[in-house]
Amino acid sequence: MEAIARAQQRIEDAAAGRTDPAAFDATLQRARIAVEALATTTARFEAGLPVAIQDGLREHFRPSSRHLAEVRGLTNQVIRRLERIEGDILTERNARVDDLALLVELITSGWRGVDSCIRSVEERLGRLEAGLKRDGAVVYSLEGRQAG
Repeated sequence: MEAIARAQQRIEDAAAGRTDPAAFDATLQRARIAVEALATTTARFEAGLPVAIQDGLREHFRPSSRHLAEVRGLTNQVIRRLERIEGDILTERNARVDDLALLVELITSGWRGVDSCIRSVEERLGRLEAGLKRDGAVVYSLEGRQAG
């Protein structure tokens, strides 16, 4: 008897723990509505999130893009100035080479003139010595006297 009473008690407890089918259906219906709302919200996020991310990134990086454009402009300006300086230096270098060529030419022509004068003096001196030897005149060297 006691075992039967315990079994009946368990059956009554199990029956009492059962949910009401109407409450279960209402809960299930609320869960379906919540899942549908979640699906709608997710679809809205999926549609709007990439655009919102792009707008946020664009807004966030706009100052950086301005800075990058300024740096690019300054870099181009530096390159143009360096090219102009390089051209000026090349022009100056060519002018200095031309000046050096002119200076070498002037020095060369000056030495040619000196060489021509020395040759002329040597020829005159040679003729003078030849003329003196024919006439029998005595020629004294000044080098010996200067040494003494």
